[in-house]
Amino acid sequence: MAAFPLKISATDGAARTGVLVTSRGEIRTPAFMPVGTAGTVKALTVDQVKSSGADIILGNTYHLMLRPGAERVARLGGLHKFMRWDGPILTDSGGFQVMSLTKISKVKEDAVTFQSHIDGSRHVLSPERSIEIQADLLGSDIVMQLDECVSWPAEEARARSAMELSARWGARSKAAFGTRDAQALFGIQQGSTFRDLRQESADRLIETGFDGYAIGGLAVGEGHEAMCEVLDYAPAMLPADRPRYLMGVGKPVDLVEAVARGVDMFDCVLPTRSGRHGQAWTLDGPVNLKNARFAEDDSPLDPASDCPASRDYSKAYLHHLFKSEEILGQVLLSWHNIAMFQSLMSNLRSAITEGRLEAFRRDFAARQRLG
Repeated sequence: MAAFPLKISATDGAARTGVLVTSRGEIRTPAFMPVGTAGTVKALTVDQVKSSGADIILGNTYHLMLRPGAERVARLGGLHKFMRWDGPILTDSGGFQVMSLTKISKVKEDAVTFQSHIDGSRHVLSPERSIEIQADLLGSDIVMQLDECVSWPAEEARARSAMELSARWGARSKAAFGTRDAQALFGIQQGSTFRDLRQESADRLIETGFDGYAIGGLAVGEGHEAMCEVLDYAPAMLPADRPRYLMGVGKPVDLVEAVARGVDMFDCVLPTRSGRHGQAWTLDGPVNLKNARFAEDDSPLDPASDCPASRDYSKAYLHHLFKSEEILGQVLLSWHNIAMFQSLMSNLRSAITEGRLEAFRRDFAARQRLG
């Protein structure tokens, strides 16, 4: 029995909607998790994040272990208290950042050793240490196994090596995690764009047994079409009664296509990263508010939105804030983008419940192209 049961209320094709029941509240699925990299969703307060409709946020093990330090967060009462978020938190394992951000990293069977991108200090991250940081020190509700993710393109032999190591690290992560009623552990499927490797990875993860399953190793340069080709088969390889989480994705069209293929959970830095650089995401595609054509545009980004940033501020004002390099522009646009992603998830849940996902999918794709 999974630590957090997934209660599916409706399906439409491969898509599902329901709730993931945790000790800190229900997560409505499909769900988008705003990324709180270093204990904050960048530029936003937790109240703004909560008002956007988010049920869960993501924290980053790599960044928190380096600064302020996982032990310090534990002494201060855990990550929830530290950042004043009382809902569920999922933390990633830290493996992706170790292998993509560090100056020097070396992967061995026991662990990965790396040099901090902040001060050059050396660290060791093993499956057991990753579990200790996430589950015991940070107090995460959903904990991710340590895995090895390869960039794209990857030769099949390299993808197999990383998949097999991830499977072994998954078993070690499960042993270190044990059985917990108030926390859940997710395994991570790897295999790049190779179907047989994805199947073998899924089989080994299911044999180990996890509370949920993530699809890793995508959104690493392969592009939308190649990602969708993998998602045509990868989610169905994972248990239907457990949540399926696509890591690090992505653009709104990516989310819609992944939901249609059976994915339940997502995270991505895109909404806040775009917001800090003047890009708004809308139902008609991305909008660059630094563009001169918005200098006298008195219309809001979305007059029908419940989000004040979307509804109450004109594009002209937002344009002015970015041209003047005022911090408020980054705050408002990040808030709008997070709210837009949450609204998209809400619309997807309704479309699945009402059996009209295919029509929603077609209309959404057409509007995004027009934008």
